[in-house]
Formats: sequence, structure tokens, C-alpha cells
Amino acid sequence: MAKDIQHQNLNFHANEMSHHYGKNVHLVSSPLMLSLLAKLGSPDTHQPQINELVSMLYAYLMDNVIDSLFPKKSTSIETRMKATHAEAVYEGQIINPETPVVSVDLARAGTFPSHLCYNKLNYLMNPELVRQDHFYVARVSDEKGQVTGVNVSGSKIGGAVEKAIVLFPDPMGATGGTIVQAHDHYLNEVGGKPLMMIAMHLIITPEYLEKVTKACPNLHIFALRLDRGLSSQDVLNSEPGKNWKQEKGLSPIQYIVPGAGGLGEILNNSYC
Repeated sequence: MAKDIQHQNLNFHANEMSHHYGKNVHLVSSPLMLSLLAKLGSPDTHQPQINELVSMLYAYLMDNVIDSLFPKKSTSIETRMKATHAEAVYEGQIINPETPVVSVDLARAGTFPSHLCYNKLNYLMNPELVRQDHFYVARVSDEKGQVTGVNVSGSKIGGAVEKAIVLFPDPMGATGGTIVQAHDHYLNEVGGKPLMMIAMHLIITPEYLEKVTKACPNLHIFALRLDRGLSSQDVLNSEPGKNWKQEKGLSPIQYIVPGAGGLGEILNNSYC
């Protein structure tokens, strides 16, 4: 049966911001997502709108991650029209459903985003190769509110990650401590060598990128928005990363500006 050339070597080009942070940093450029993200961060937005907006944002982010990085395979799939037309067969590339994928719940801000990714992957991939792990980690601050490290209070990890794609869907990439801790744990403490590891954020800061790109050079980082709102106007007028050392997105107590105002608390309606 004849094959249509357009489906044989799919090549997806993500719409990303130009920047100087390195090839593994993906700043997704979408007016629609920035509009929804601005609404999410507004003080006038509350539950249940919070969860609905996060669902829409992570659905788009997951689509970009899958199209950009997930392995593909060639296949032949009959359609319903095969009953009347012998030619009614799709022959071309699809996402390889036999790729193992692990979505890591970085409790607590990452719990809902991880569930969203896990649920979507179960429709796309072989569900027997998709799992969700749980990693209980929180920032540790001193009496002045300065972040001094991260505290891992426990985990529930379902096995090795040999040749698996490991996802870290964590909405806010502020200091980078949580992602570095989780990345290193999966790289050094969990059995197997993963195919790749991907951090998925709604908002990140230049400080986050400085820490994470140095500590985890092979980690792919996807984000819908880079916040550097405490930088000078001259820096804000420059392309992201061009004046990296002068860029600033963290408040004195390491919250993101403009940011979204403590999304872990807001998602769970829990402020303790």
C-alpha cells in the first residue's frame, strides 16, 4: 500500500522564546498560556477556578514536552473506513507508546500537576508502562525567611527507571533546590539509567536556571513563563539570559516576582 511521505518523518518545531540559558531550557511562547497564567496569579482568582486553570496550563505544557522530546515509531493502523476502502490505513509515525514514563509528585505543589500528567499519559502510552511516584520535599527556611535547603520527609517510588522518561511537574521553579534534590535522587538512588529527565514548570526564575543548569546539565527544563521582575529596566529590555548575572526574580524570602503568590498553598487551600 502506498505511503504518504508527509507522515513518515515527523518534525515538530515548538514555539519558544529566544534566550541565552542553554539548549536544554525551553521557554514556551504562547499568548494563550500567558493569558491563562496571568489569570491564575490574580488575587481575584480562587478555587475551583485555580484547578481548572492549572489543568489547562499543564495540558498545553505536556503537549509541548511530548511533541518535542518523546520517541516516535512508525506504525500501520486501520481506520473505520477500512470496511469500504482498502486504502483506509494510517501509515506513518506516532509517539512510541512502549516508552516507560514516570511522573513524580513533588508534594505538595506538584501533586495535582503530576496527577494531570499521569492521567494524560495513560491515554497516550501503554498504561502498564506509566506510573506515578511520590516524593515528599519542602523548602527549609531560617528565621529571616531565607531558604537554606530542602527537607525530604519521605517517598513512595515504584521501582527502577531504566530507559524511562522521568517527569518533574512542579509549578514554581523558584530557587531550584527541590528539582536538584529530586533529580539527584533519581539519578543516584533509584535503580536504572533513565532515558531522560524533564522538569515542567509554569513559572521559573533566572536564579532557578543558574542553579539547576549547573547542577543538572542534562535535565530538560520546560516553562511557560520566565519571571525576572526585580531586575533593572535595562536588564528587562535585554533578551533573557544576555545579562544573566544581573537578572533577578526572587524576593528576599525567595518567592517569585511577579509570580503567582505561593501556588502550593493556593492549590491546596492550606497556608501552614
